[in-house]
Amino acid sequence: MSAILSADDLNDFITPGVACIKPVETLPTAPTAPADSSLEHEVILDGEPGSQSQSGSAAPAQISLTDCLACSGCVTSAEAVLVSLQSHNEVLSVLDEAPALHVVTDGNGHVTVEGLQNPSSKLFVVSVSPQTRASLAAACGNGTTEQQAGHMIEQLFTGEHGLRGGGKHGNGFTWVLDTNTAREACLVLGSDEVLGGGMKQPKPKDDSNKPATPPILTSSCPGWVCYAEKTHPYVLPHLSRVKSPQALMGTLLKTTLSRKLGISPERIWHLAIMPCFDKKLEASREELTDAVWKTEDGQPGKGVRDVDCVITTKEIFMLVASRGIDFFSIPNVASPVQQPPFPDPTIQRFLFPSKAKKQSRSAGTSGGNLHFILHDVQSRNPGSRIETVRGRNADVVKYNVVDSTGITVFEAARYYGFRNIQNLVRKLKPPKASRMPGGRAKRPAGKPDGLEFAYVEVMACPGGCTNGGGQVKIDDQIIIDRKGFEAKPGPQEQKEWLAEVDEAYFSGDEPESELEKANNGGLDGIICGISPSNIRDTLAHWSSITGIDLYRLAYTSYREVISDVGKEITDTERVVQIAGKIGGGW
Repeated sequence: MSAILSADDLNDFITPGVACIKPVETLPTAPTAPADSSLEHEVILDGEPGSQSQSGSAAPAQISLTDCLACSGCVTSAEAVLVSLQSHNEVLSVLDEAPALHVVTDGNGHVTVEGLQNPSSKLFVVSVSPQTRASLAAACGNGTTEQQAGHMIEQLFTGEHGLRGGGKHGNGFTWVLDTNTAREACLVLGSDEVLGGGMKQPKPKDDSNKPATPPILTSSCPGWVCYAEKTHPYVLPHLSRVKSPQALMGTLLKTTLSRKLGISPERIWHLAIMPCFDKKLEASREELTDAVWKTEDGQPGKGVRDVDCVITTKEIFMLVASRGIDFFSIPNVASPVQQPPFPDPTIQRFLFPSKAKKQSRSAGTSGGNLHFILHDVQSRNPGSRIETVRGRNADVVKYNVVDSTGITVFEAARYYGFRNIQNLVRKLKPPKASRMPGGRAKRPAGKPDGLEFAYVEVMACPGGCTNGGGQVKIDDQIIIDRKGFEAKPGPQEQKEWLAEVDEAYFSGDEPESELEKANNGGLDGIICGISPSNIRDTLAHWSSITGIDLYRLAYTSYREVISDVGKEITDTERVVQIAGKIGGGW
């Protein structure tokens, strides 16, 4: 169980309920078979797990992550419940199930997979966010860079002194990937969605597939998406349809490896290491499974998730402690274990670029969605400039792209933190319909008429993703011990700690002058160090080798979540609901 998830960790501006208010769902009285532990996940709300007490109180509710997403009782669900699946224990359990599959390349470049005779064997792949590497670099101290922390993570998952050195089968991970590559693809797709160009989207078959309606809002933050789905469904048409980097990476790995290696998606086990607990819930969305993109003989996929498990930065320390590994003693140099070539050369070049790119400070710490779009607009309007207007606090900033004649050609904004998000969604709320026959809908006096922005970058965490709920915190015991604090760190120490994490996030090898040159359009066709044409070519190649339309691969959908709390339903309806949830994406 991820014991790290507790009510004490809740620090959102909107205080979520400590207890899950979803009632315990039970079938009509009848003998029932033991539940499959892979489908249900214990949620401990108060007290210790155990059987029904003498007083007749119910045992802890068995609530799946899909159930959690289907309930509108919580604002930030992932931080209000304790989830046994998607934890460091799950990682170790899966590693010990059977010997891992091995990818072997012969002298002619032909790729084969060894170990397929064991149906329980899996191919292990892990993707790591740059925010995670930055947080671990700050925890290491002594000027450790994000890249060096990345080497330590790579050695942990692939090296003999890491996970391979223990466990039942000595299993490790075949590939350790950087989600920055998927982030670059998401930036290009997101900019094309806002500004037009790139891939032509097909005509929608239903409302869920409709393109986003301006103003377009980022959708890479799962806490924000859950909040919108549960409390403000009128916002959903504005959410970007582009998948998050975590989701896009999962789809890329499952589709490409299953096609190229000739194995089923369920035999590829993808772990993601993220700065946010809500990423666990994102991974369990039914929209992010092979049911969306896989078809065999006209039948949809089995609902195998594109990302099988998510653990947070903090849980890395729990993972190593379980195996008796000292993370800080792992060498911060490239792993001596050579990762095998990816089975497709084009995807290999995309996933493993020859040189790491330095993050731009002006892009922020949450992926740079807005930053990329602003510079894309600027590249399409030669001679234009970007103007910044500070909002009511540091987490609200407005941006204008002004052309050479002084005319504003593009307006955008950044809203971080739930307190600011509430102000944003109020502006998007549609006007109330007039009660008079033939009357026009009107907004209350004094309220603005919607948003003037074309694009808004929205993140649930104040300060952005380097301050995610799953990141290492200054008041974590491991940091208190390493820094030698005699008392609990205060606000000033917290501020200094976040500055250390941000400094590690912006560390890198690429000279600042070259990066700024790329940001300013000094390199032909390059925007913020990224080649949109190269990204589009790679995405087109991905669609070609998998035989799947790019829209099904790179885009997703959202739906309103309607609570059933307090509603009376029959036993028959309850049986149908539970049966449906057991299917889903599990």
